[in-house]
Amino acid sequence: MTHLLTSWMRVGPYVRLLRPVNSVMVGLAVLVGAYLAEPNPSLWDIWGTALGFVTGFTLTGFSMVLNDYFDRDIDAVNEPGRPIPSGAVKPSGALVYAALLSAVGLTTSTLTGMGCFMLAALSTVLSIGYTSYGKRLGLIGNMMVSGCIAIPFLYGGLLVGNPRLSNLLAASTAFLSNTGREVTKGIVDLEGDRRFGVETVAVRYGCRRAAYVAAALYTSAVLLTPIPFFTGDATLGYLIAVAVTDLGFLYSSIRLLKDPSRSGARRVKNQVVAWMLLGLLAFTLLEF
Repeated sequence: MTHLLTSWMRVGPYVRLLRPVNSVMVGLAVLVGAYLAEPNPSLWDIWGTALGFVTGFTLTGFSMVLNDYFDRDIDAVNEPGRPIPSGAVKPSGALVYAALLSAVGLTTSTLTGMGCFMLAALSTVLSIGYTSYGKRLGLIGNMMVSGCIAIPFLYGGLLVGNPRLSNLLAASTAFLSNTGREVTKGIVDLEGDRRFGVETVAVRYGCRRAAYVAAALYTSAVLLTPIPFFTGDATLGYLIAVAVTDLGFLYSSIRLLKDPSRSGARRVKNQVVAWMLLGLLAFTLLEF
């Protein structure tokens, strides 16, 4: 037991840096993208789709680790318990870890075709651009992050053929909802961001206006979800799951507008992850 505890104390901080939930979500988004392009899994290249999951997982982990490396001074103010500012992981160790994750992700993408590699490379460039400079650009930086969240739905489509309208719809809703979450996160991180010159919406215009921007983005994502109904592609399963998802986003939007404080924004930021996961489920039900 002592040995296991010691091992976890060494490995645990690196697992936390990886943000396993976020990384698994993006890996699943690749599989959802494949399903939207080809609903019959028996026609998939199973090895290729498995590699696609690994690419999504590792490149997301890379972006998370790199972000924490560049944010280590800000996190010392906002989140001192995180692995780097707490001293559990050295900055140099985080850089090596990020490099290994990116190497794995880009390598697996090359094994599934040039189009997949180009999308993976684009995602990597966006991650590096955001973490090194783009986050200081406020909403533009938020959109760079969300581009990385949207790409997996198109990537999955390329794995099994060609992306369809449903791939584009899933990518668009992910882009809008995640941009809203990034704006919300800016409210949570206001103190540290202001101190280090990170020009988030909350820093530039205040928490109240940032809450309005985030709520507008969540609502915009909701407004896209009825499109399959009008194109005749919606199923009962999709309609039920997406209705719950939409209600969740609207509920979180209202809560954020009522309480745009740091604690209120933190609650909404965490809630939105659940709504995004439920949204993933909704798109997998388009064929049921």
